[in-house]
Amino acid sequence: MNVQANIPAGHRVNAAGHLVPEDLISPVDKLRDDVVRNIIAKAIEQRNQLAAFKLHSMQQITDFCDLSAAEYGVEWGGQKGNVTLMSFDGRYKLIRAVGEHRVFDERIQAAKKLIDECIEKWSEGAKSELKALVEHAFRVNKQGRIDVNQVLSLRQISVDDPDWKSAMDAIADAIQITGTSQYLRMYERQGDGKYQQIPLDSAKV
Repeated sequence: MNVQANIPAGHRVNAAGHLVPEDLISPVDKLRDDVVRNIIAKAIEQRNQLAAFKLHSMQQITDFCDLSAAEYGVEWGGQKGNVTLMSFDGRYKLIRAVGEHRVFDERIQAAKKLIDECIEKWSEGAKSELKALVEHAFRVNKQGRIDVNQVLSLRQISVDDPDWKSAMDAIADAIQITGTSQYLRMYERQGDGKYQQIPLDSAKV
């Protein structure tokens, strides 16, 4: 709901939600309000333009990839993962990156139990080191979730034990893909030959 549209002429709403006549507001408070609102309005406009730019750019990349693949009789259709495109002179580079949102379902608890059982049955020397690695991997992040990549790092540990292998299989089975995010990154080659990202974040400009 647009609260501003319901404010009577000659009034402003304070932080407590109360209507205040403008003649009771100091000039500096009114000027501060005007400055903040002006900048925020322009920021929202820029955000909308940036969103439209990203959408249009992603579609252009997809269309080009389909056209390029068609030269070899291949039909892609839709987004197909990461793509890097270079300008003819090599000065500019575009990267479309697609990242998956992965979470664990309830089977991760079964995997954790299998891992704990493995550690308990092994020698004391191996137990303390591996237990520290497992506890670190299964830490809960600020969002209350277990970090998928941290847990998957356990699969890199080579252990010749069928129960451990079963636990690693349970970890893989517990992963659920909940969605994807697309990222557009643009780079310009510098004088030293290295590519520097073209920032779209105002803090990095």
